[in-house]
Amino acid sequence: GTDFALQVEAYPPIEDYALIGDCHTAALVSRHGSIDWCCLPRFDSGSCFGRLLDWELGGHCTIAPTGEPEDVHRAYVDDTLVLATTFRVAAGEARVIDCFTMRRGGAQDPHRIAIGGDVDLEPGEHDLRSTVTVRGGERLRLSLIYARPETIDPEPLEAPSPEELDRRLDTTLRWWRTFARGCQTEGPDAAGVLRSALVVKALTHAPTGALVAAPTTSLPEVPGGSANWDYRYSWIRDSVLSVRALAELGREAEADGFRRFVARSAAGHAEDLQIVYGVGGERRLVELELEELEGWRGARPVRVGNAAARQLQLDAPGEILNQTWRWCERGHTPDDDHWLFLADLVELAIARWREPDRGLWESRGRPRHFVHSKAMCWSAVDRGLRVAEAGMRRVPVRRWRRARREIARAIEERGFDRRRGVFVQAFGSRRLDAALLMLPVTGLVEWDDPRMVATTDAVREELEEDGLLMRYRQDGRRKDGHEGAFLACSFWLAECLARQGRREEAREVYDRAYATANDVGLFSEERDVNTGAMLGNFPQGLTHLSHIAAAVALQHTPTEEK
Repeated sequence: GTDFALQVEAYPPIEDYALIGDCHTAALVSRHGSIDWCCLPRFDSGSCFGRLLDWELGGHCTIAPTGEPEDVHRAYVDDTLVLATTFRVAAGEARVIDCFTMRRGGAQDPHRIAIGGDVDLEPGEHDLRSTVTVRGGERLRLSLIYARPETIDPEPLEAPSPEELDRRLDTTLRWWRTFARGCQTEGPDAAGVLRSALVVKALTHAPTGALVAAPTTSLPEVPGGSANWDYRYSWIRDSVLSVRALAELGREAEADGFRRFVARSAAGHAEDLQIVYGVGGERRLVELELEELEGWRGARPVRVGNAAARQLQLDAPGEILNQTWRWCERGHTPDDDHWLFLADLVELAIARWREPDRGLWESRGRPRHFVHSKAMCWSAVDRGLRVAEAGMRRVPVRRWRRARREIARAIEERGFDRRRGVFVQAFGSRRLDAALLMLPVTGLVEWDDPRMVATTDAVREELEEDGLLMRYRQDGRRKDGHEGAFLACSFWLAECLARQGRREEAREVYDRAYATANDVGLFSEERDVNTGAMLGNFPQGLTHLSHIAAAVALQHTPTEEK
């Protein structure tokens, strides 16, 4: 037969991909049965299969019919991250099951890949191929195992038997189902929320508790553009949002894992705090451009590493203190060493809140006095005072309270447009920013405060495109449609509206945002408002976390009286 993989158009849409993973790394599997992206043994390792970023040079692993299928259907098996793709051809149909098997110990150092199973592969110059016939009720297996070089050389590694591979599949199904049963989901949005929780779990690096922003690098935010970043690292902001979202679902162990990862990565010294770390807590994330790679649909450059690790973003201390305060509300108390670290974070926020920074969106332009960043500094001091009181810790209460008042006064005087009655993006600006929707999370303003209600309405009016929100507008006017709508922002809007008691509006916004998921329930970072195509790294952890938070808010919002 013909080689089906060669008939597939280069660079399928991002929404054509599904995720499999083992809480150490992940892979993207296309609708055509091809693994086009997989880094081993960690999320941030070099790619084993990288066709996603260079169709000719990247490599792939494809299992598909030899001829054009009449129909392709895929779905995750029940409440798991095991993917089943069914191909129907004239002679019948076959189902391909893809997964990382879950087992103790996870990934090893991948100097070589050992390939096994019960399929005879024929070596070519740079590939392995096989054409097989599958009969009714028959199962064939193909395994790819990453292993230490000493386990392969000089003695060849013995591949698992077909029976062992079947046992590993059963174990993996049970593992994911056990996780799913531990998630407290209910109501009409339960299935989607559970899928988001499974994705968040899959993006977690089990040995450290780190959460990667996404398992990919360099998928463009602008079609064919250069806004291509490496998201295979762990941002403090995402980790804190993970704690908030998963705690709402009853996943306390995972929530605590993120909290501990942040504390360990900062090495107990507030002045050493970064906004992003490697999944093992690495601090140096040198950003490089790989000029030899074409990039997804020609979007260059392809980047590894992320220079944002060196940026000043003033929200980090507030994120951590806010997280700690919620942790204390659940009955926990920081020990002496952790408290010293937290107190230093408060002092850091007090010392630096007057400085401009890069903000939530990690601007690579000039630093500015972003209102959201100032509010997070306020939150660091406010939550620090609360944690100290709850734990009966001695702190300079008068000085901290004075700093809290000063920050709040600065925001009210310079970050609030009195004529319109709304908060603004930055001091001295009249522009709006979807990050303002997160102000109630800081504690600076209540969800239903009239200023927040007005800000919510203004953000929706000025930043909405096709029912979805942009992050901001570069020129203060209607967006030119190049950068996509940032999907997390729409879920933030839904949460704001729900917590303001505006349930019908919240449901409308939520449903529109939820409709951007692909057929297996995965969200990207952005969506092209002109074509509806997914943009940015995928699947995007922040979008899934924001989806969970919005659904929880809707669930807890009473029905409006008619």
